[in-house]
Amino acid sequence: MTLGRLNHVGIATPSIDKTVETYRHLLGAEAIGAPFDLPPQGVRVCFIDAPNAQIELIQPLDETSPIANFLRKNPAGGQHHLCFEVADMAAAIAGLQAKGATLLGDPRIGAHGTPVVFLHPRDMGGVLVELMEMPGEGH
Repeated sequence: MTLGRLNHVGIATPSIDKTVETYRHLLGAEAIGAPFDLPPQGVRVCFIDAPNAQIELIQPLDETSPIANFLRKNPAGGQHHLCFEVADMAAAIAGLQAKGATLLGDPRIGAHGTPVVFLHPRDMGGVLVELMEMPGEGH
């Protein structure tokens, strides 16, 4: 596997609406998508476009969401994960497993409608890393 383009930085937040206003007011963010629910993951998400990547705001749908657990430890929210693009998810997974990496579950469809999988933070220097399939992008 070759490290692909940084697609987005995931930011957990107790309130997407308040965080969007902060990015608008302090950073002048203008390209902000409409928030939408991802019930299979237990989250509501919203993407803010930056010139070189996106910021994914992630809010729990309820107290059973993995993001709710993150917010219990970090009540103000914070960086949740980094997401890198891969051209072929199956090949990336096979290569990572051959090198002893720990995946957190099986691939599933993420917020962009493409397969995603997460790498355990202990294998990535304490950072949760998401891989997102972007076929045909020449990564």
